[in-house]
Amino acid sequence: MDDHRRGHASRKKEHGGDRVPLAQAQPSPAAGATARPLPVPANRWMEGRSASLPDFATMDRALRAAQARATQGLSPMALVAPWADWAFHLARAPGKQIALALRLQTLAARYALWLARSAGHPDAEPIAAPAPGDRRFSDPSWSVWPFNAVMQGYLLAESWWLEAARQVPGVTRRHEEQMSFMMRQLADIAAPTNIPWLNPTAIATTLREGGLNLLRGMDNWLDDCDRQLAGKPPSGAEQFVVGRDLAVTPGRVVFRNDLMELIQYAPATERVQAEPVLIVPAWIMKYYILDLRPENSLVRWLVAQGHTVFMVSWKNPDERDREISLDDYRRRGVMAALDAVSAILPGRKVHACGYCLGGTILAIAAATMARDHDDRLASMTLLAAQTDFAEAGELMLFIDENQVGWLEDLMWDQGYLDTHQMAGAFQMLRSNDLIWSRLFRNYVLGERNGMSDLMAWNADQTRMPARMHGEYLRGLFLENRLSAGRFAVEGRVIALRDITVPIFAVGTVRDHIAPWRSVYKVRLFADTDVTFALVDGGHNAGIVSPPGHPGRGFQLLTHRHGDRYIDPDTWATIAPRHEGSWWLAWQDWLLAAGSGEAVAPPPMGAPERGLAPLEPAPGRYVHLQ
Repeated sequence: MDDHRRGHASRKKEHGGDRVPLAQAQPSPAAGATARPLPVPANRWMEGRSASLPDFATMDRALRAAQARATQGLSPMALVAPWADWAFHLARAPGKQIALALRLQTLAARYALWLARSAGHPDAEPIAAPAPGDRRFSDPSWSVWPFNAVMQGYLLAESWWLEAARQVPGVTRRHEEQMSFMMRQLADIAAPTNIPWLNPTAIATTLREGGLNLLRGMDNWLDDCDRQLAGKPPSGAEQFVVGRDLAVTPGRVVFRNDLMELIQYAPATERVQAEPVLIVPAWIMKYYILDLRPENSLVRWLVAQGHTVFMVSWKNPDERDREISLDDYRRRGVMAALDAVSAILPGRKVHACGYCLGGTILAIAAATMARDHDDRLASMTLLAAQTDFAEAGELMLFIDENQVGWLEDLMWDQGYLDTHQMAGAFQMLRSNDLIWSRLFRNYVLGERNGMSDLMAWNADQTRMPARMHGEYLRGLFLENRLSAGRFAVEGRVIALRDITVPIFAVGTVRDHIAPWRSVYKVRLFADTDVTFALVDGGHNAGIVSPPGHPGRGFQLLTHRHGDRYIDPDTWATIAPRHEGSWWLAWQDWLLAAGSGEAVAPPPMGAPERGLAPLEPAPGRYVHLQ
């Protein structure tokens, strides 16, 4: 009985009650017997040993970072996945293959007939034409035999390959868009305009100059290589020096922290508007795109209209700034600048203006202020700035989880995203204008592209802190949290519909970075009056559009609070068009959104509040490379 009870108690300890370790519960082997090893669960084996094992995750990430450096931040999977999806499904779609074969046969037959007809009739109507805006074949020599035959054959082949990339059954919509983009890039590379012995302009120039153009082109190439390796600006940029030729509007730095400087510009009129203007540019660019030369400076023009203007000048980050977050740009950027303006002009409301990424962070700051009952804003202006990223254009094509992870590994290693690693992505959106035509002029024709103030500014690029850029890509691009009501600031969600101040939003017709239909969508989320302007030009040239600039115009229409929503395409058909600069319409809107009161110009800074004027504009941070 006692043995039975002891056995029962032993089993009770093993299966319940006071448990004992498995090794202690097993009976000891008899003397002379061979003890069999007890089975140990894998997780039990790892306990106590994982801490002593080497961590290979850092090795893997360092390897991925090295690979990302080699590819300039472009994930190979971003290229392989669309091709694999397209090729696999095209192989399983005999109907699509037959349709493409018949289409190819038809194009070849039409091309052959046109060749025969054009041999006897040089003025025969072409069967293919470049797409609207495609200026590669604008030279009249492309209409002369045999170059017109080369052009026609290329355009027909280009249309066939673009058709092959589309409407393949089973291919995801995203991969189809990526394939179309890559097909266009390959077609652009193979264009006869890029091949010297097929380009009539290159042939005529070489014959006329006896090949001297090619020698000049070689010299240009060597000079560009030297500048690239030495980290020098492009040829001609030395004609535009910041502080001497550009960014020369008088002013003083009145506040500085480790992320930005705040510039207050000197008044140019005896009386000024009571409400100042605070401009927040994107930190992916130097601020002086809005203060180029005096004749096209938005800042100087605003000051001349009687506005007190403040400008944020962002610091160019380096590897020491890897932990700067997206919210740091709100707190230590927008809000710190607003606090300084309020200290210099106490009791005055502020017209806040944000450009590109600066407009996005301004919208986040304005929604946070509305949530927290901070009513210091008089209005908000968004210049080519997105608040919804569901339709962010071709820039979004290759931004997926794999690509973001690839960039994060690269930034983990560097601490930032470099200027050259971003510039390539923007240039690919307009490769014909920004890459191939420039290479042709520089290295084949031997002509140097004329440098302009806007081009010099574009070459003066900045870096992006690692943490901030990862948060930006994931939170806004990938997950679109801001317009979805899932973007949290300081642990609490913000909503754009809380913004009640009037909004002036500007989109540009040829914007490949912030497409105007995406910018327009702020009307869906803001619960206030929204005036939208659609202006001629692109992301930069459309914004820098001073009065008197020839050939510029814009459409303008105000959506009042409570009005029914109008989709962007309908808006474009009904919005009145105006010739000239949109700056004039914005000036009228600012006056209507403010008090209209004219007051004496404020002092520079506020020394009594710790905001003593520092060095003159353009300040210190704009010169950091």
